[in-house]
Amino acid sequence: MKTLNNSNYDISFSDGVVTFKNINTTLGFVRYNKEAEVEYIFVNPIFRRKGLAKKLLQIVKERTNTTPKPQDPISPLGEKLFKIENKQ
Repeated sequence: MKTLNNSNYDISFSDGVVTFKNINTTLGFVRYNKEAEVEYIFVNPIFRRKGLAKKLLQIVKERTNTTPKPQDPISPLGEKLFKIENKQ
């Protein structure tokens, strides 16, 4: 599958949750609090490695005006994501 762009999915917002969906499934979502602490981030395995997690974190940053950070405990994949994100 090609890299996704904004026309490949819909974005929905609710209190502390951002969700990417297409007509068939949920591509990914992030749950966060007002301090930009990420409680949970998920990207459907079929849609991984296409930049969705980074887009989700960018939205959290824009909505909170704070760089997102993970809440403990953090999974090995979460550690990898936030190490990559913090290098930028």
